[in-house]
Amino acid sequence: MSDKGKLRTYLGIAPGVGKTYVMMRDSRLERRRGVDVVVAYWESHGRPATVAEVGDLELVPTRVIEYRGASFAELDVDAVLKRRPELALVDELAHSNVSGSRHDKRWQDVEELLEAGIDVYTTLNVANIESLGPLVSEITGVRPPEPVPDIFVRSGEIKLVDLEPAALRRRLAQGLVFPKERADAALSSYFRFANLSALQELAQLWLDESVRDPASAFEAAHGISAPHDCSVVVVGLAGSSADEWLIRYASCVAEVSEARLQGVHVRADDNLDRVPPSWLEEDRRLLQALHGSLVEVKAADTATGLVESARKAGASQLVIGSRHRSRLSRRFGGSVVDRVLRLADTVPVQVVNVGGKRQTG
Repeated sequence: MSDKGKLRTYLGIAPGVGKTYVMMRDSRLERRRGVDVVVAYWESHGRPATVAEVGDLELVPTRVIEYRGASFAELDVDAVLKRRPELALVDELAHSNVSGSRHDKRWQDVEELLEAGIDVYTTLNVANIESLGPLVSEITGVRPPEPVPDIFVRSGEIKLVDLEPAALRRRLAQGLVFPKERADAALSSYFRFANLSALQELAQLWLDESVRDPASAFEAAHGISAPHDCSVVVVGLAGSSADEWLIRYASCVAEVSEARLQGVHVRADDNLDRVPPSWLEEDRRLLQALHGSLVEVKAADTATGLVESARKAGASQLVIGSRHRSRLSRRFGGSVVDRVLRLADTVPVQVVNVGGKRQTG
């Protein structure tokens, strides 16, 4: 079995800072060192400098999918696996694949390449980091689409592609990011100086390992009373058929108490006993529809992960399901519910009875 590939994410504060350009530049240096590099997916965004930087790098053809009368080019995972490069470049990590694709999300495509032993360079904007989405929405007035789990981004190296807000705004005004006819609208909305400065600060806080909760730290520094400061209802999710019922139940609890809703799924440190990603994507979509979010964390055991996540979120309530002789109970040699109740201390816990098990397919 191949060793797992290494991930490097080029993180930017906003579109146009040069993430793809820097990724291509670095990959060309790797090729000169003898590394076998391919471009598995990229977006030029009509920027000549980026096109020039791709140069003669080998391009793996994309997979074209027909959907509702239109054609969409998607990352061809099978083609990359067949080619088996040492390093694959995959632009735009925050992306939902068209229906009929191998995975729902591009980050899941990248995860498969990594599992196959292929190193991956990719690009991402800070707005698409899942835990920061609600705060970015409050800052910019735009709800960021396509959230990528924090735990996935943090699983590899992160390279901040930093560009001062004033410099980025000059690039927009010159038509180097969007067509000039769109520049004025962009400069007066998402790309306002204050927004870009806030996103830059938020990126730096998120990258600072000493900061436990970047969103709360930003709010505290700026005296912001945001949804993060209101009460939070955390619901523990196992990736089973019971999750939908638990999410809807916790949503009702959150609505009554005017609290924010946050789902938490705990992965084992050793990555064993993982549930299929598609199941968690169902949870993520439902939570988003109910104005909530999903956080994935790693912990030595499920109970510890849930309680620590609830404490970190400042939860007013932790909702967990209980089922007879659950798989998790058997795995950890005792009742996860009992362990949560012992560890919770000052965190209020509500245990609800659930049943059933999600079936594959």
